[in-house]
Amino acid sequence: MWMNLLLLFIPVSLLLEYAVKAPPLWVFFTATVAIIPLADWLRRATEQVAERAGQTVGGLLNVTFGNLAELIIAIFVLLSGNVAVVKAQITGSIIGNALLGLGLAILIGSFGRSRQKFSGANAGQLNSMLFLAVIALLIPAFFDYTERLPGFLAGTEAIRNNLDEYLSLGVAVVLIAVYALNLVYTLVTHKDVFAASDEQEGADGVGHGEGGALWPVWKAAAVLVGATALIALESEMLSGALEATSSTLGLSPFFLGIIVLAVVGNFAEYIAGSYFARQGKIGLAINIAVGATIQVALFTAPLLVIISYFIGRPMNLVFGSPLELVAIVAVALIVTTVTKDGEATWFEGVLLIAVYLLLALSFFFVTPRGEESAPAATLRPEPVGILAPQV
Repeated sequence: MWMNLLLLFIPVSLLLEYAVKAPPLWVFFTATVAIIPLADWLRRATEQVAERAGQTVGGLLNVTFGNLAELIIAIFVLLSGNVAVVKAQITGSIIGNALLGLGLAILIGSFGRSRQKFSGANAGQLNSMLFLAVIALLIPAFFDYTERLPGFLAGTEAIRNNLDEYLSLGVAVVLIAVYALNLVYTLVTHKDVFAASDEQEGADGVGHGEGGALWPVWKAAAVLVGATALIALESEMLSGALEATSSTLGLSPFFLGIIVLAVVGNFAEYIAGSYFARQGKIGLAINIAVGATIQVALFTAPLLVIISYFIGRPMNLVFGSPLELVAIVAVALIVTTVTKDGEATWFEGVLLIAVYLLLALSFFFVTPRGEESAPAATLRPEPVGILAPQV
């Protein structure tokens, strides 16, 4: 009941944005709250699909519809010219889904259970894809650094940027192709492996989750599409109020992108993963959390690179901040460590959330170049690291 009451924030946010022309902070807050019940309805529809099509397909649909909202947020932010914020949002989605989303799912699902078991084969496949994502995001950064070393490129900054963009386009095409082949592997050639794990976990689960009859297919599809469309609308208002809100709150757009926008854009996955884990379907929760991370890195980010050229706001995959790169590597390492044995306990959920909080704290104090004010520049030292841009 209380979740449905939050749906009232949808018309409130629309009135504040389009009728009242309220301050951006109000729009930002109401739009954020409005996304919460929409994410819950997205979770309900996904569960209905999972009951019919299996948890692998259900998890994939949840991830896809959840990331569609994030993709739309990023496109609007790109159109406003905030390329750095889009990159921060990509990093925030990767660490948020894999650390915060999975950590919450394991922690909430562990109440009353000593341990939760899931398919080791499925987890191993996800971890392999996760390491591919890490390698793919490290290569453009190290390439950019290499081209800045003496003796490599004797050209201008513009030439170096062009090379970064060409490499990013090539990497984007490869990653999208690999992600498509991963779907073929999971849903076609080796679907029996994943179907077996679905049946095993389904036998240990609790039936239809909410205890009611299954929805008709048309109803589940309509809720999926409708909730995604409304999330996209609320997300567009979030992106429009981003800079003014950051100024009002005294936070950098970089922090809002890597933490706030990333969490809001992926809230559907957080709710769905925690809910399914609580229902005893930890395998589906892992598919959602880690699968969302993989889809962001191997599909959403590369697709944004390609889209950016068509809208006249070229974006590469060079993450120049060493802290962002360390965060991405840390995700692959700790997620693999937690899931490699095919079971999870509540303390492993705490470890994942703790790593996320440490990274969020460090991002809070980071001042990206080009954003600092004069006083801030005197209080905070310049970033130091082998991948920091050389001026």
